[in-house]
Amino acid sequence: MNRDELLRLLVQEETGFVSGQEISNRLGISRTAVWKQIEELRKSGYEVEAVPRKGYRLLHRPNMVTSEEIKSRLETEHLGQHVIYNEEVTSTQDLAHEQAQKSAPEGTIVVADRQTKGKGRLGRVWHSPPEHGLWTSLILRPNIPPYKAPQLTLLTAVAVAEGAGNLTGAEAEIKWPNDVLLNGKKLCGILTEMQSEADMIHAIIVGIGMNVNQQVQDFPEELKGIATSLRLEYGAPFRRADVLKEILERFEYWYQRFLTEGFEPVRNQWEVYALSFGRRIKARTIQGTIYGIAKGITADGVLLLEDDEGKTQQIYSADIEIQ
Repeated sequence: MNRDELLRLLVQEETGFVSGQEISNRLGISRTAVWKQIEELRKSGYEVEAVPRKGYRLLHRPNMVTSEEIKSRLETEHLGQHVIYNEEVTSTQDLAHEQAQKSAPEGTIVVADRQTKGKGRLGRVWHSPPEHGLWTSLILRPNIPPYKAPQLTLLTAVAVAEGAGNLTGAEAEIKWPNDVLLNGKKLCGILTEMQSEADMIHAIIVGIGMNVNQQVQDFPEELKGIATSLRLEYGAPFRRADVLKEILERFEYWYQRFLTEGFEPVRNQWEVYALSFGRRIKARTIQGTIYGIAKGITADGVLLLEDDEGKTQQIYSADIEIQ
């Protein structure tokens, strides 16, 4: 028996007791096995009350992102049904790439409490303090041509913005291509990488780094003015597994639409959250820096920028700064 099944049952009855016999019957295990699994939960930081003739009641669950915590909440069909959890990794992207090469099924998620070498876009390091944030990577195997892979970055940004909104009522904003902001400060970054041949995708690895419970002192000096967290914005800590649940459920919704209807529905919703449209931006590309007005994105998710000479530029990859 998986402990996430027991935990889901206890969570569903969080306001009352569940008898040992009922757990035994519903999960198909002996009363002794039930007791052993309860003890394992306690060792992991759960507080479970046991009262004779009443049964078990869950009093406290730790703020963790273990497989049990995630799967006991999820209501997805595929995404997150296979969870690989580690307390510490170099980066969830690295581990997800390894698992993808070992034929991990689509929808597998890799999650960790801490990254020692978190990865951001353009070779940057992503600051990943232990237990404060959500550091996860998703393994996808869509039947799409490789040139469409960047569209999944925009899809992920929509899922994050909607997930944050469902939890907090927040009006998040998206800065092309991969940043989700709250009140003008960076809440989440997204990194999409691919294992492919010229005309075939083997796997897409989508990394999500989201600041959840950091306080000001948890950010290095260079980030204090530009980064934020859910806790900083709303004054209370959040359960990281609740945050991940919301993101994964919104991701699965948009991913299924993307596979059946194409990018257009995602594009329309992305534009609802877009921060930069109509504003003057600075785009640093490999070829050089371009200044101009952001006009929107193409049907493929490419940024349209009207430069100072009135010419529309198509920006495929850049570091964007809003002027």
